[in-house]
Amino acid sequence: MNAITDAKPIMAQHLARIGMIIPAVNRACEPQFNRYAPPTLGVHIMRARIAGKWSRPIVELADEITRATQMLAECGPDLMVYNCTASSMKEGPSGERRILDIMQQAAAIEAVSTSALVAEALHTLKIKSVVLISPYTSNDDIVNYLRAIGVSVVRDVALQLPAIEFANVSPQRWCEIAVENDRLDADGIFLSCAATTQIEAVASIEQALNKPVVNSNQAVLWGCLMRLKSRLGAIPAIPKLGRLMQTLAS
Repeated sequence: MNAITDAKPIMAQHLARIGMIIPAVNRACEPQFNRYAPPTLGVHIMRARIAGKWSRPIVELADEITRATQMLAECGPDLMVYNCTASSMKEGPSGERRILDIMQQAAAIEAVSTSALVAEALHTLKIKSVVLISPYTSNDDIVNYLRAIGVSVVRDVALQLPAIEFANVSPQRWCEIAVENDRLDADGIFLSCAATTQIEAVASIEQALNKPVVNSNQAVLWGCLMRLKSRLGAIPAIPKLGRLMQTLAS
């Protein structure tokens, strides 16, 4: 038996592709999307200096976003994703639209952002009030963005970590933090940040609190699958990612 010729070609399985721009410091996206995305979805990553110590106003990020978009577009994705919660929420819904305008001008490919997909996920699950949990120094920008889309924050928890340490918090610890800070007046939990292990805690938190949970990378994967369903065909169940993924079948 020839191991090379008998191996099933992975590339041939891809029925659709996403191109994802992530902060250069992000260590979580690639392993998580490789683990949870269905094998028919190709995931292609481009790093850019858009967050952490490189965080700055969107007008100053334009050249960086343009370069990243143009390079990523060369692999022919069906959908482009700007996957950084803090950056895409920083200047509110209008700022998020400016980011997508920059991407659209750089490559004529449909583009979406973490912030917009989180908003869609929260609305799909009918969540109007949340406990907000993040690794950030401050959640003020996130609170303001959520308020602008009609979601109130009844408890605000920011761990105040440096960006390089975001991925060091374990899924178990995220679950503990959610349980410790839950509020009766919260419809759900929002775990904000695409550079963490939060996605691995979603199912455990939902089980512990009997409330829906939205996380940045979970919402991005869900939003991409929703948009590409016609290309991907039947999408296998992803039970480890909570109630949000169950809506794919509807």
